[in-house]
Amino acid sequence: MSDDAPAEHATSRLPIVTATDGHAYLGADAVVALLRAIAASCRNLADDPDCTLAGAAAAIDLEADNLDCLAIQHTRPAP
Repeated sequence: MSDDAPAEHATSRLPIVTATDGHAYLGADAVVALLRAIAASCRNLADDPDCTLAGAAAAIDLEADNLDCLAIQHTRPAP
């Protein structure tokens, strides 16, 4: 990947499934992994003087937006 290429969203790797009701779902194991990744990121950034809680929250918001878009892509009309 070149330096100019955008970074991949962590949420892009989550296994989203479309259920028979047409809704997009994440398994509990994926949700647990996502929460643990957020916690690990917070711990890693805790000692970084250049990072603020506002910056961390902005990054989490970007991931949430990406996950929301992915969920919409996996949503289908119910039969």
